Amino acid sequence: MPTPSSSPRAARSLSVVNEEIRALLSAGGLVSVEARRRYEELLVEWAAAVRGDVAEAA
Repeated sequence: MPTPSSSPRAARSLSVVNEEIRALLSAGGLVSVEARRRYEELLVEWAAAVRGDVAEAA
């Protein structure tokens, strides 16, 4: 069963995802397992946003 944080969401912009990644890292980094997990989720979302930006530019 998917966790609420791994459920599909509407695609967010690259700048919004970047902002959340920066906030996570500046709020103490990746010390906890939960923070690392969230960071990994954000990286996946960030990569999808980058692909979306590239597809729009093409």
